[in-house]
Amino acid sequence: MSDTRRRVKVYTLNEDRQWDDRGTGHVSSAYVERLKGISLLVRAESDGSLLLESKISPNTAYQKQQDTLIVWSEAENYDLALSFQEKAGCDEIWEKICQVQGKDPALEITQDPIDESEEERFDEMPETSHLAELPPCELARLEEIADLVTSVLSSPIRREKLALALMSEGYIKKLLQLFRACEDLDNREGLHHLYEIVRGVLFLNKAALFEVMFSDDCIMDVVGCLEYDPALVQPKRHREFLTKTAKFKEVIPITDSELRQKIHQTYRVQYIQDIILPTPSVFEENFLSTLTSFIFFNKVEIVSMLQEDEKFLTEVFAQLTDEATEDSKRRELVNFFKEFCAFSQTLQPQNRDAFFKTLANLGILPALEIVMGMDDLQVRAAATDIFSYLVEFSPSLVREFVMQEPQQADDDVLLINVVIKQMICDSDPELGGAVQLMGLLRTLIDPENMLAPTNKTEKTEFLSFFYKYCMHVLTAPLLANTAEEPNERDSPEGSVKINPVCPDNFQTAQLLSLILELLTFCVEHHTYHIKNYIMNKDLLRRVLVLMNSKHTFLALCALRFMRRIIGLKDEYYNRYIIKGNLFEPVINALLDNGTRYNLLNSAIIELFEFIKVEDIKSLIAHIVDNFYKALESIEYVQTFKGLKGRYEQEKDRQTQRLSRMRLNASRYRRDARSLEDEEEMWFNEDEDEEDEGTVEKGRSDEDFPENYGKYMEDKKGAANGSSGANSKPATSTSTTGPNGSTTKAATLPATPVVKTGLVGLVDYPDDEEEEEDEEEEDEDEQSARKRPRLGS
Repeated sequence: MSDTRRRVKVYTLNEDRQWDDRGTGHVSSAYVERLKGISLLVRAESDGSLLLESKISPNTAYQKQQDTLIVWSEAENYDLALSFQEKAGCDEIWEKICQVQGKDPALEITQDPIDESEEERFDEMPETSHLAELPPCELARLEEIADLVTSVLSSPIRREKLALALMSEGYIKKLLQLFRACEDLDNREGLHHLYEIVRGVLFLNKAALFEVMFSDDCIMDVVGCLEYDPALVQPKRHREFLTKTAKFKEVIPITDSELRQKIHQTYRVQYIQDIILPTPSVFEENFLSTLTSFIFFNKVEIVSMLQEDEKFLTEVFAQLTDEATEDSKRRELVNFFKEFCAFSQTLQPQNRDAFFKTLANLGILPALEIVMGMDDLQVRAAATDIFSYLVEFSPSLVREFVMQEPQQADDDVLLINVVIKQMICDSDPELGGAVQLMGLLRTLIDPENMLAPTNKTEKTEFLSFFYKYCMHVLTAPLLANTAEEPNERDSPEGSVKINPVCPDNFQTAQLLSLILELLTFCVEHHTYHIKNYIMNKDLLRRVLVLMNSKHTFLALCALRFMRRIIGLKDEYYNRYIIKGNLFEPVINALLDNGTRYNLLNSAIIELFEFIKVEDIKSLIAHIVDNFYKALESIEYVQTFKGLKGRYEQEKDRQTQRLSRMRLNASRYRRDARSLEDEEEMWFNEDEDEEDEGTVEKGRSDEDFPENYGKYMEDKKGAANGSSGANSKPATSTSTTGPNGSTTKAATLPATPVVKTGLVGLVDYPDDEEEEEDEEEEDEDEQSARKRPRLGS
């Protein structure tokens, strides 16, 4: 399967009469039981899947084209083609097809003019039996030949048989000899008949006929026949244009004669299709599909031959980037590359990848950087087209080149800045070039195509680069046209006025709208970088100056920019808008618009409706507090009343929340005061106990050791249960006095922990206390524990 001779591409013709690549694989021929016959099989080289399984039918007309193509139709509107990598492989499969059909491999089409099976299959054969013999190619029979050619176009089988007859008898060259004779004799009637004949032969849609008609010795006579349209009073001068006006310029001499001939042929056939032949009617739209295919495969061959010639492309790039190259020469080189890239679109994806990588390795991007900065409008336009091909092919390739530039270049000559400046300086009143460049810039800064697995940091690195080196160039026209008035720069904060004179020039307004469209895209896709830029440059304030523009489309662009920002529902943006009072220019525009029901009115109301529906509280409060008096008269929509309602609801909720907070705070303060009172009372009780102890010194000293021992036991017990001491109520212990009586000693309550910073004190029990004093102390303790609840 690795045999390159059998390596092919499979094509199918789509509804637009363009060839679609179905994949690359290896072709073979084998008997297929299901199809009951020898079939062509193509298996994909990537995974071995079946790309094509087509039975070689004895009645199918196979055509061999350009030594490496085999084309056939399997149904009325289903054409197939195999494009071989090598001629030997094409010949091998062609011989197999001819073997199955019993044909001579020397032929380029496998169907004879007379085929008995065809006669049996088609009921119309009796009507076409005379097609086996064409009328003699004579001046007197031209009308008969023209009638014959035009009459068969409605029937596929008749077209097929006529094409075979024309090929077998060398009829085309005989007709072209008659054309030269008629032109010498100025025989207009004969020339008109020849126009019909040649046009009809082209509509037969047969590649074998095209090979003859578009050969070097025939194509100019074919063009000559097509000059004599009977509908025209005077013939067109297509040959004069092709030979004298259209000049073939070799930017670098092409030494390959076959390549030069192929370029000439392709240009002339393209001219016939695009200029000479009338647009086919709905009944003729499929007649020229083979002509389209002929041009397509010619372009593929040209690109492949040029790409393989490394010396040629190297020399082209050397001259393109050489400062000594004359402007006229450089213009020709750029136009050559433009055509070269246009031709490359006919290549298949993998071949196109190789093509653009070859250009990148040769230095196409540095060359574009030079030519896009030239004054020649034609050169800049051609360079823009080439740049668009590169960006569409691989944005990452362009970004990678651009990010390497700051190390060796100034900001002004960076490729992206060159593109931005060309967009800004577009001289076209409709800014056609600027629109194209804006689309390319958007592709380059789109994070969606920065997800290449080979470089996971591409998004972060490129956006940082863009905002550092390029964003100031992009916004320069916007900032310049919305600059502050010099005499008002010292105005108090909140009353700063920006120059209200907006650009009245349509071209400038169009340019600013393009810039705003790009900035709006950034707001949607570059959350972090664009947010910093907007706030650092106060960009939204500048943009909203354009709400005063007489160009409604520009005012709408400014409003759309603000709408995208608000749509993010980002509180950083909301605080920025509130601090700068940036709703003022929007509301002024709404009021200035009056009662007119237009797009501006609807867009502004939609902005406020979004704020209401999404309940963006900070913006609602700002709008109602500052602008409701100006807006309350607008009653044809309920938007502003709705904003007021939202505002009042939120205000009520805030009031209720504040009341609850105050109530809780007052409770806390009262609780704290009660605890302080309890502490103070406890200290007072302690002092009273000490006073009582001094009066009762008459008690015997020998009682002290016993009471002290019991106190230490009680203290140890308290230490062991200290983890729950703070939460347990006060307890009392029984002690035996010297007279054998039992007395109760109250254990002091744990000192409450409050935020006043007071530290609980430990009062040791006095051994001189008497029973009635202890009972009074117990009563005081109980009252002190109850007071905080009363206070609450």
